[in-house]
Amino acid sequence: MAFKIYTKTGDKGSTSLIGGVRVPKNHIRIESYGTIDELNSYMGMVADSVSAEEIVAWIREIQDRLFTIGSVLATNPDKEVKMKLPDVHESDVQWLEQRIDQMNEVLPEMRSFILPGGNLAGSMCHVARCVCRRAERLCVHMQQEEEYVPELVLQYLNRLSDFLFVLARYIGHLSGATEIPWRARV
Repeated sequence: MAFKIYTKTGDKGSTSLIGGVRVPKNHIRIESYGTIDELNSYMGMVADSVSAEEIVAWIREIQDRLFTIGSVLATNPDKEVKMKLPDVHESDVQWLEQRIDQMNEVLPEMRSFILPGGNLAGSMCHVARCVCRRAERLCVHMQQEEEYVPELVLQYLNRLSDFLFVLARYIGHLSGATEIPWRARV
């Protein structure tokens, strides 16, 4: 028999963390990894909307890291877990920084704030960036609530939002889209 997707164990508003501890579905830990899942879904949309194989490969790498971060956030830090879970490494943050530097080498200097838009894939990157920032805020909130979040997760999410901003500009640049400068009303 095939694996069933439904378990019925969450029908009353609770779910299990990795390690077996049950928490309400609105627990901050669930909100955090649910937001990472939402971000991962937007990353898939970006990948589906670009034709540059290098960018798609970058996004697939990031999606893998986001699954890793989701599993870290879904684990109860007070329970010993029997399975081996992946981890985030400093090299993952450095990888993002290298891609940012690579893209910035060909991008024109920013002389003003820019508005999201001008290219559908770039606009989706901006949405993903906003979701990434929300995930980062939730992780900071978790820390303030004395819920364990590895520092590297925060660093990765912070750098990923920077990467997504630059990627939006880069995608626009590759497609010949004009950046839309923000002009403040006077």
